[in-house]
Amino acid sequence: MSAGRPRAVVCLSGGMDSTVCATLAARDFETYGLHFSYGQRTEARELASARAVAATVGMHELLELKIDFFRRIGGSALTDASIAVPDAVEEEADAANRTGNDVPVTYVPFRNAHFLSAAVSWAEVLGAKTVFLGAVEQDSSGYPDCRPAYYQAFNELIRMGTRDGDIQVITPLIGLRKAEIVRLGVELGAPLHVSWSCYSGETEACGVCESCALRLRAFAQAGAVDAVPYAR
Repeated sequence: MSAGRPRAVVCLSGGMDSTVCATLAARDFETYGLHFSYGQRTEARELASARAVAATVGMHELLELKIDFFRRIGGSALTDASIAVPDAVEEEADAANRTGNDVPVTYVPFRNAHFLSAAVSWAEVLGAKTVFLGAVEQDSSGYPDCRPAYYQAFNELIRMGTRDGDIQVITPLIGLRKAEIVRLGVELGAPLHVSWSCYSGETEACGVCESCALRLRAFAQAGAVDAVPYAR
């Protein structure tokens, strides 16, 4: 461990939010990235982005894990080829008609709990007391595992279920708007140019899925230039 720098595990998808989160973490911690390939449509592109981000921010190690059960379970447009990824216009229209606990078809059931479980396991082995995750509640897709209460509950689970009970998941971006995240990323010098947000494209971002729409809007509102190539 580097003198004066505690260790931290960073969940690194390769997306815009996790890239900014990783850059934040690397300022004060010796960082260990954790990336999951879980059968998502843009699996290869996300892994390439995670590797590029890890190298740029100076992560000590990137642990690449591959799991298959999300694809086999299905139920999400990100992992189930029989469910189409809606474009942003369709998603907005659908959101207007959703009620109660309905969530978008791009929600991967209980995904973040699995990611965090592995991150906490690794943190115990490393002697790290902090796990970073780039979850965002504002300007997001309405996923239930991106709410502050979710992480409060998970931290209680960690306290009760780990050896020393002193590891904490922190979500430094959770209350920010996407444009604020872009501005923060630019200020920090985060490698946003190698991050990847598109739900369906791997060579070019589609430009029409909800994730692309949120990203494009955020860069425009932040007055920044997005270097990622878009098909539309």
